[in-house]
Amino acid sequence: MIELFKLDHSNRFPAVDLALDEPNGLLAFGGDLSTDRLVNAYHSGIFPWFGEEDPYLWWSPDPRGILELDKFHASKTLLKSLKKAEYHVTLNNNFLGVINQCSKIPRKVSGLGHVGETSTQTWITEEMFNAYVKLHEAGHAHSVEVWHKETLVGGLYGVAVGGVFCGESMFHLKTDASKVALYALVKHMKKFDMGFIDCQMETAHLATLGCESISRETFLKRLKKYKDLNVDPEAWRPQSLRKLI
Repeated sequence: MIELFKLDHSNRFPAVDLALDEPNGLLAFGGDLSTDRLVNAYHSGIFPWFGEEDPYLWWSPDPRGILELDKFHASKTLLKSLKKAEYHVTLNNNFLGVINQCSKIPRKVSGLGHVGETSTQTWITEEMFNAYVKLHEAGHAHSVEVWHKETLVGGLYGVAVGGVFCGESMFHLKTDASKVALYALVKHMKKFDMGFIDCQMETAHLATLGCESISRETFLKRLKKYKDLNVDPEAWRPQSLRKLI
């Protein structure tokens, strides 16, 4: 029988080394999706992930997928897309548009008892959608948008924790558009001397882009190194990233 920690009204989480081995990284349930709780979660190496009919579930998997900025791999097809210069990229110009497109993508089921199953439902529930919009409005969540002419065709969003960008989701409506977004994000983070991108879990697709798995212990050490980094406020202001591609 699985025993989980139930979160109370406070924003505290149990130690991440108490997370389950199966499902990998499941740590706690309950609580809420308030901005303060989410910020505390990401600073602790924890993130929410649950299905429509599940309670709030909180995770800290071991191993953890990360993308070191210097290890980002640009494929030949991506380089060709960049060379064509058909896209332009912006930062924090249309967070709502990006998370809305991401919410339409069918995902694997994430909830308790369903991990690994496929579903036509998105994991970005209405509650998750609203919570991350509030995180964005509070200056913690950010989006990268890829445009073809005046149409949003790709992008990604996530949460900044000092010099770490905790990626949440990406989408594309045209070839390589999401990869262009990630490419621009990597370049932008390097420009401001940031640390790395938290991918949560390594997937076959992310591995082709340079994502690798490290132990949770190593991840937490890397997070501790960068989470209190005093990043230039200019880094996350709405801006064009055109010159970075």
